[in-house]
Amino acid sequence: MAANAVGALARKKGIAAFLGKNTNLVTFVVLATILGVMTRGRSFEWPSVRNLMIAESVRAFAALGVGMIIITRGIDLSIGYVVCLVASVSASFAQTPDYMAALYPGMDFPIYLPFIAGILTGGLFGFFNGVLVAYGKLPAFIATLGTMSIARGAQLIYTKAAVVGSVKDAYKVLAQGSVGPIPNLALYVVVAAAIVWFLLRHTRRGTNFYAIGGNPVAARVSGINVEKELVVVYTFAGLLYGIAGCLLSGRLGLANALTANGMELDAIAAVTVGGISQAGGVGTVGGMIIGVLTLGIINYGMTYLGVDSYYQLLVKGFIILVAVYFYIRKYSQR
Repeated sequence: MAANAVGALARKKGIAAFLGKNTNLVTFVVLATILGVMTRGRSFEWPSVRNLMIAESVRAFAALGVGMIIITRGIDLSIGYVVCLVASVSASFAQTPDYMAALYPGMDFPIYLPFIAGILTGGLFGFFNGVLVAYGKLPAFIATLGTMSIARGAQLIYTKAAVVGSVKDAYKVLAQGSVGPIPNLALYVVVAAAIVWFLLRHTRRGTNFYAIGGNPVAARVSGINVEKELVVVYTFAGLLYGIAGCLLSGRLGLANALTANGMELDAIAAVTVGGISQAGGVGTVGGMIIGVLTLGIINYGMTYLGVDSYYQLLVKGFIILVAVYFYIRKYSQR
């Protein structure tokens, strides 16, 4: 009987340890099950799963970028407007040359140019953020708040506050197409997530990111060039935002001043729910993706229930607060 009691206690501790270690995964499974019950199984059908992947793919790029930044104990509030600017820039180079309202009327640019222009735009803003934080010694909150406004102004000036529409079909199909039943966007996310995972887990640079987030003073003492690494992580995140903006304008077939509005909130909420500690030094790529899908399920569920989009913003705000609160308690106990 004593052996049985010890075994039961061990199993109980094992279950508790699993739940504590995989809170984000358990949350995702529970919410997915609840949504499945609410929709009588329709949310598990392939069309619904496919729509979820398409809807959340662009946010996944933003989440991967800001997730790495938060691991280094930073933050990025400029995501939404940087993606908006990128979407406008890339779409402007992908417009059909005979479109009367084209930003470059009569110019027929090669299909690769919109992606180069968009990704470089995102990378430059990321580099600028990194320099402000690393060498300007500005708090990341203030630095990215400033670049958020700069990106917003640049988008309005560049487009003259007009819609950038009538993009080429060849440009749209890269985001709207699919390989068999799987959308291209989901495949792009898999590739990006694999690259970020390899960077964080199997390179010295990734180890440096975690070390800086865990204790920047100790990281500097151990020989890590903290300033250089911060510039790199913000620049890499900016490149991911650039890809996100290009794909978003391709999926929508246009870009305007409202494109990617609030994406910074979605991305930060997703990685927080996915277990990325705001204190830095903790987090995984799997957690980032699970967080994105969890937010996607919540959005899907609220839409299914007919919750107004304004109230959905309230829910996202509370999700961030609750998730941060519980993760702070979790890691403080450790």
